[in-house]
Amino acid sequence: MQIRSGMKRATAIVAAAVALTLGLASCSGDAAAGGLATLAPDKTLPSDTQKALQGAVEDAMTATGSSGAIVGVWVPWSGSWQKGLGTVSPDSKTPVDVDMTFRAGPITRAMTCDVLYALDDKGTVKLDDPVTDYVGGMPRFTDVTLQQLCDGTSGLGSYDTMLGGQSVTNPTRVWDPRELVGYGVGEVSGEVRPGVSYRDSDAGYQLLGLALERASGKTMRELYEEEVFDPLDMTHTELPGSAAGLPVVDSSTALHGFYLASKDKSGAYECAKQTDVSEASASYGGSDSGVVSNITDLATYVHALAARTLVKSKTRFAEPLPVSSSAPTWFTTSGGAVQVGSFIGGYGSVRGYLTAAFSDPHSGLTVAVVLNNSSAGADVVAALARELAAIAVKAPAASGEKAVAVGLPWTAEQSHDVVAGEAICSAPKK
Repeated sequence: MQIRSGMKRATAIVAAAVALTLGLASCSGDAAAGGLATLAPDKTLPSDTQKALQGAVEDAMTATGSSGAIVGVWVPWSGSWQKGLGTVSPDSKTPVDVDMTFRAGPITRAMTCDVLYALDDKGTVKLDDPVTDYVGGMPRFTDVTLQQLCDGTSGLGSYDTMLGGQSVTNPTRVWDPRELVGYGVGEVSGEVRPGVSYRDSDAGYQLLGLALERASGKTMRELYEEEVFDPLDMTHTELPGSAAGLPVVDSSTALHGFYLASKDKSGAYECAKQTDVSEASASYGGSDSGVVSNITDLATYVHALAARTLVKSKTRFAEPLPVSSSAPTWFTTSGGAVQVGSFIGGYGSVRGYLTAAFSDPHSGLTVAVVLNNSSAGADVVAALARELAAIAVKAPAASGEKAVAVGLPWTAEQSHDVVAGEAICSAPKK
């Protein structure tokens, strides 16, 4: 596949601003000004900070049975650090390169909502349009709006709970999004009560993608490029076609993704028996979790998401809901994104990969990480991202810079304990 031409980008000013934010230009700025904090390009995080960050990722790799990981941390007042760790697969000696691509997973949801808000601004759709205006055959869902699909409050269920096994045993199958939505609809019993509470629904974002395609006359692949990837100059990010294949968006290699499909008689995962699911069709994720990216593009995206570079709406994150009934008050979701403390971004699991990326809109501090074994589940990578943030906020200010206070309702140690508690292979060191 070819990298998209820079000639297509009509919003170079926005792209340049985001590049500056991630320390790719040599100027300094107000760290609180709209989240557009900047770094000089030659500044790297102190060695002690890098060591702590790398140790956290390596421990998470041990806990999840991951052979490889890619991580990036940008601290506007101190420096940045990006690194590929381990090997591309358990039986390979090929080291992970920081520029390798991987599946971004449910971070795709926020991008789908970006498209919704962009089409709302253009008058193509309205946030409160019923989804049945665009997708027929759903008489029970006439009260479900596009915004409720974006917020995860439509009441639709999950198709992965029923089809997850098939996605592993038959990874190359091309899925029709209407079929996937049908399984999510089948999980809804009784009265449909949209807008009442949050429910983690992959089918809801697939349905939102279908509605946006029919309203615009364009594919989600085209809509992502026009409304998200091109404006932010994300040249290594795309929604692949339905055909199976490694998540590669240019001629470079990609990080392979794995899943533990077998357990021993005691019920423990057999961590030496890993199934390569890199060839899975992106159609299974689609507008819910199908986007492919690399670590720099992903950080660029969540920074723009938190800073409201693309979507100016002041209400998108105004009324967040708990991600679960047991979640702490600072762990919420709204507008297709997840909020942890003051950080905005996303995290999740898609077969083969655990991915998380968050950015603080006030300081500009941004973290992004991917592990290449998904069996441990999404909570591990969410905790790892919090641990990275907790380490990064303590990075000392570089010469001529001033540190920005970022209050966190968690500590690095607490987050590390969560990773250790979710370990499915070897427990990481204390």
